Amino acid sequence: MMSQIIVVDDDPIILKGAWNTLSGAGFHVVALKSGQALLDYTREHSAPNLILMDINMPEMDGYEVIRELKNCEAAWRDTPVIFLTANEDEDAETKGLSLGAMDFIRKPFAASVLVLRVQHAVELIRLQRDLESMVDEKTRENENLFLHVVECLADAIDAKDNYTKGHSGRVAQYSKEIAERLGYDEKQQEKIFMMGLLHDVGKIGVPDEVINKPGRLSEEEFAKIQKHPAIGGKILSNIKEMPELAAGAKWHHERYDGTGYPEGLTGEDIPEAARIIAVADAYDAMTSNRSYRGVLPQEKVRREIELGKGSQFDPKFADIMLQMIDDDVEYHMTDRP
Repeated sequence: MMSQIIVVDDDPIILKGAWNTLSGAGFHVVALKSGQALLDYTREHSAPNLILMDINMPEMDGYEVIRELKNCEAAWRDTPVIFLTANEDEDAETKGLSLGAMDFIRKPFAASVLVLRVQHAVELIRLQRDLESMVDEKTRENENLFLHVVECLADAIDAKDNYTKGHSGRVAQYSKEIAERLGYDEKQQEKIFMMGLLHDVGKIGVPDEVINKPGRLSEEEFAKIQKHPAIGGKILSNIKEMPELAAGAKWHHERYDGTGYPEGLTGEDIPEAARIIAVADAYDAMTSNRSYRGVLPQEKVRREIELGKGSQFDPKFADIMLQMIDDDVEYHMTDRP
């Protein structure tokens, strides 16, 4: 595919010379007489591979144009710029490079030198973009692999409890929706989803007979259950690449009023992700079958969330969950088939 170069210069002789030279070398060249003409061009055309632009132009110099390009859509914003200049001014080069220019070409230029400089620049840009694409692809592969491992681990955690199949996945999904409604970006939503999947990882350290006991727990047994947030936090703190994972596991049983565990944190001292997961976790507990009861009626679940505002739950996240309940007219947000 032919590389497209835009040349911007108010000098018609330079403009024509650059057009002839680069067209003859096999580039598709667009010649523009001013910075404003370039900005007008960006509104209706796709971005080129490279922009060659004079610095000293009337009305709008090259520095002003490159600043304006930063406000354009992403492809134009990221298009490399090489300045054309007749000056051998070190300050001008410093200013241009600091604004994001890729390089400088001196005027008047020899045709062969211009072609080589542009060819090298286009090739370098292509290699950089190929490398970025490869890195992005590998990153996605690694993230997908990590998510798959986390999902398998979450299934293994849920399998310890006869009555919590799918619990971690539902808590992760509810947490992600709360985050989305709160305005989290996609990356933040993915993180909160992952934290939700792993919030109960500490149950690995709790005996099965305690987790699956159908009747009331003794004080000693309940004390064992209460250890799972600290165990989970310790396990996940070893994942150095994603240190925030530990927060959801360690603090999802803290209460907004400070009466939770393991540390009795209060209000906004509890990490935000843990406050989100706490609401999602409590909601799923009420909307899932348990050994001692079935799924609670939706109106009762709503009432319990409302009652927990400011005591068990951060009111902000409780209100979002209440919105989700009100939107769920058919009551699909349960573990019922």
